[in-house]
Amino acid sequence: MMDECMMGNSNSIEELLKTMRVLRSKNGCEWDKAQTHLSLKPYIIEESFEVVEAIDSGDQKKLKEELGDLLLQIVFQSIISEEEKSFDFYDVVENLNEKLIRRHPHVFSSEKGYSYERWEEIKSKEKGKPKTKLGEINPVIPALSMARRIQENAAEYGFDWKEVDPVYDKVYEEIEEVKNAKSPSQKEEEIGDLLFAVVNLSRHLGIDPESALRRSTTKFVNRFEKMNKMAENEGIELKSLEVMEEFWKKSKEGE
Repeated sequence: MMDECMMGNSNSIEELLKTMRVLRSKNGCEWDKAQTHLSLKPYIIEESFEVVEAIDSGDQKKLKEELGDLLLQIVFQSIISEEEKSFDFYDVVENLNEKLIRRHPHVFSSEKGYSYERWEEIKSKEKGKPKTKLGEINPVIPALSMARRIQENAAEYGFDWKEVDPVYDKVYEEIEEVKNAKSPSQKEEEIGDLLFAVVNLSRHLGIDPESALRRSTTKFVNRFEKMNKMAENEGIELKSLEVMEEFWKKSKEGE
């Protein structure tokens, strides 16, 4: 039964690659044929965030669909490289599998126990970059996610609070420092410290700060639209903050 399932999965991958090649062929889709590695960059970012949104929703059907859309971007990029005779989809899979084995010597070889330092040592050697205590700082990821990752790495070295109460205290401390900042540069620095502290609090509470902020931003947009719709239905113009606050409170009712 397992062999049959694996064969079915293999056939599905072959069919997917075949479909993508047809779309890129002479008689394929004009849009698909026009795409390049660079032109597809925005879609990779967009699809990644839609996967995160699906995870947050808890909707497995939606997650399956969004994972498929993200896989499409990987297949698309691979097919383009295949056409350029650089590498193909199977090279990507093989490279990933080799990397997983190489980075887990405590599972696939004689080394004993997981070690964060060993993990970073292997990564640094692979990428030809000097090993740092906090790992690689990736400048392309969102700042909130970068802060969380750096904090997680620091925690691996024991540089972290064991309880959450001191983290709350740190947030309050940073708020006071923002209030007391004088120059624009000081204010910017203190706002950064406050955000870093809030990310740390999120991490201690088991919450991803990037997802939390995206969710709150979406909630704000929905409430703002609801506020305007309610005022429009009542024939009232939102010209003053007092009136806006009244309808804002109404928009929150029933949530």
